[in-house]
Amino acid sequence: MIVDKQLKGLVIKKFNEFYLVETKKCENLDFNKKFLCKIRKSVNFRNQLVFVGDEVIINQIDLKSKKAIIERLEQRTNLLERPSVANISNIYVICSVEEPELNLSQVNKFLISGEQMGVEVSLVLTKCDLITEQKKLFLIDKFQKWGYKAITLGLENPDNFKNFLTELKKKKCSIFMGPSGVGKTTLLNRIIPGLDNNTAPVSNKIKRGKNTTRNVELFSLSSKSYIVDTPGFNMQTLEIDIRELPNLYPEIYKQVVEQGIKCKFRNCLHINDEGCNLNKNFERYCFYKEMIETSKSHYYLVQGD
Repeated sequence: MIVDKQLKGLVIKKFNEFYLVETKKCENLDFNKKFLCKIRKSVNFRNQLVFVGDEVIINQIDLKSKKAIIERLEQRTNLLERPSVANISNIYVICSVEEPELNLSQVNKFLISGEQMGVEVSLVLTKCDLITEQKKLFLIDKFQKWGYKAITLGLENPDNFKNFLTELKKKKCSIFMGPSGVGKTTLLNRIIPGLDNNTAPVSNKIKRGKNTTRNVELFSLSSKSYIVDTPGFNMQTLEIDIRELPNLYPEIYKQVVEQGIKCKFRNCLHINDEGCNLNKNFERYCFYKEMIETSKSHYYLVQGD
């Protein structure tokens, strides 16, 4: 049976020239369907490729063979390059407090990489059963000052995981980002029933895990919520215009935007700038200053073209 109408769908998996597209309930189709699709060759997508997470319009829908044709690509809000995933709404930076040991400089870079996407960024601390309650509270307070309410997960408190899952089901499309060996795959296996991705132990020699996930795929958590299963998603390439860097630090953004702190010059970088009124007494200022200094040479080369 061929359905003679157009339907909006979501690309949940891509392999070779085929796309698995999931449609929602609509008239004459009172249940969700997944269709194996190819792109109509005559369609001009303005040289854009179709990726997992893209919303598309399909037609020539064959309900028996569960095949269809992608007719049009809808406008996307963002795109991760590696792995290629479109329309992310939330990034969860996953870091372990032990095995491997927490590296604050690394956490900072992951958070900035996430903020660069312009989506909501959250911090998740795993393996909290390996540290004392006192240290856990210390870390929660530390990251609160960074501008993040840290989600703590560990074997000792299953309720924290349940609360985390409830939160994920309220988000449109979430993705986990973080170094190897921190428990991203283990978390996904708990969140997505039947996923059963392979995990690898942390190397005793280099103290980090091995990437074991291979395919990029979206999994439904609720009628309006998805999570991305992605191969070893670590960090996006940090290519940031240093004029935008202050906006990626909540500690600076809060002072400038919410508190109305004004410096003498609008393009103040808050380093040694004349008339800078920023309160630099926050922990991550050393990380911020280092990122500014290491980026300046690249910035001036780009601006000088």
